[in-house]
Amino acid sequence: MSNLSDLPAQIMAEASNWSDPPGIGEFLIHGVTVQGRPFRPSDWSERLCGVMSCFRPGGATLGRDALIGYSPFVRPVSVGGVKCVLVDPALRELEVMALDFVLNFARDNELRVTAAEDALAADQPE
Repeated sequence: MSNLSDLPAQIMAEASNWSDPPGIGEFLIHGVTVQGRPFRPSDWSERLCGVMSCFRPGGATLGRDALIGYSPFVRPVSVGGVKCVLVDPALRELEVMALDFVLNFARDNELRVTAAEDALAADQPE
């Protein structure tokens, strides 16, 4: 899969008209399916981000200098009480297949995908 336009039509309708992730900025994968059901298991976002944790600038570090933590490109967040994964399309520059993996996860599980800027701004208290 090369871009977000390969996602199902329902997701794309909600996700805008993105044509290539590097040009769109960060995006969110929501823990809600396009049918409006919560995605399970409840720790899905932490699991996905854990799998992606080695994709970081400079690559994975081994030995005593290894950092246990999430990648700066794929991080769990909560938006409006819904678990989400915040994805930076700069991940593509590090590893194309890593970004494809995340996008395929969203597509295969029919999860909502939206622009992060809009969703995060709406979640801020006024």
